Amino acid sequence: MANPSSKPEKTPAVSPAGAKIFTPKPITSVQDTGLSFLWLMDHTLKILYFQGYLSGYKIAEEIALPFSGVVDQVLEALKREKLVEVRSSQMGLGEGAYQYAITGAGIARAREALERSQYAGPAPVPLEAYTEACHRQSRGRLQVTNRTMRQVLSHLVLSEKTFHMLGPAVNSGTSIFLYGPPGDGKTSVARAIGNLILSQNMYIPYAIYVNGHVITIYDSNNHELAESEEEPATNGALRSGVRPDPRWVKIRRPFVVVGGELTLMGLDLVFNDVQKYYEAPFQVKANGGILLIDDFGRQQVRPRDLLNRWIVPLESRIDYLTLHTGRKIEVPFDVLVMFSTNLPPKELVDEAFLRRLRHKIEIGDPSYEEYREIFKRVAQTKGIRYTDQGLAYLLQEWYIKRNRKLRASHPRDLCDQILDISRYLSLEPEMTTEMIDRAAESYFVEL
Repeated sequence: MANPSSKPEKTPAVSPAGAKIFTPKPITSVQDTGLSFLWLMDHTLKILYFQGYLSGYKIAEEIALPFSGVVDQVLEALKREKLVEVRSSQMGLGEGAYQYAITGAGIARAREALERSQYAGPAPVPLEAYTEACHRQSRGRLQVTNRTMRQVLSHLVLSEKTFHMLGPAVNSGTSIFLYGPPGDGKTSVARAIGNLILSQNMYIPYAIYVNGHVITIYDSNNHELAESEEEPATNGALRSGVRPDPRWVKIRRPFVVVGGELTLMGLDLVFNDVQKYYEAPFQVKANGGILLIDDFGRQQVRPRDLLNRWIVPLESRIDYLTLHTGRKIEVPFDVLVMFSTNLPPKELVDEAFLRRLRHKIEIGDPSYEEYREIFKRVAQTKGIRYTDQGLAYLLQEWYIKRNRKLRASHPRDLCDQILDISRYLSLEPEMTTEMIDRAAESYFVEL
């Protein structure tokens, strides 16, 4: 049972000894991109079609490829075919400073390309390169120890039994099924583990390329840039090509949370009929990290159907996604999937499904001593004067006499009630019997 109100301490960044760090190789030629020259020409035309006049360096920045050796070659070919033209140049600054504009013929060609796909962002990487990167970075996952877990979960109050089950579950890197009554901190436990994962960095591409189709991967809502990537790439880096392939972005290992909004369609490629490119599903965005399915069993899809979708990926570590053409593509499934539910497991799944979930961990109600420790921590954090006498009164009058179960979330909520009442009455927040009664009457509802 966790203390869902406490804030985690800063998780120590720990890397496994001897782990090979993946870094995208620099791009020095068109061949290095893994993309066809014609595709790059069309992509550049789409950028100019949407944005108008751009310098060579700005085009390189927009498509996330170096100017020297790649974008300069593409622009030269576009000029020869009279699809772009140079409108102005600045002496002494090189061809990268020239201002390029799309011609009438270029506009017609761009419109043809836009009929196929309106994607006009950073150039994608081939699916094969993404798969290799996932496999190489999977070997660099953090392996936690007892000491690490003590640090990560120090802000939570957990039984020793629960604590010692969590470490091996995290190291498995496969699946964890957290269950127990509502309000006992299952989500807090999952987020604490997520903070541990976030202490490591990895590379993901902005998008991937599969047989003419673009699938976007990077999502600012679900991916947090690593500290070294907080500043955008400089033009100088894109001019020289000495930095790692700029089509890749360095992020913290992802922690993606989905709840009741999850559907089976959300676990497959999402095709935009207007823009004609794909968005990767949640589990692909979570590759290399954690996917938390919160409130499992309350989704719009039946739990059995949802778990059926996970059978192959959980066992083979490979997922199969469907293009709108009906073709299946194979992608890595390097995800620690965490299911969190307050519904009885027997109402959700049968024994066969539970067998496929590697670790099943119950987060139960706190004991009286654990409840006391949670209350003390919360009261101290919120500036409420704690007393054992006040807690004893609360337990006797509002729990024991009323046959009410302890929940790890109650101390946080009751302390918030005390703060609200004390501010209204212009009193110091403390655990008097009157204040406890007022807080409990406002909070508890007899069901």
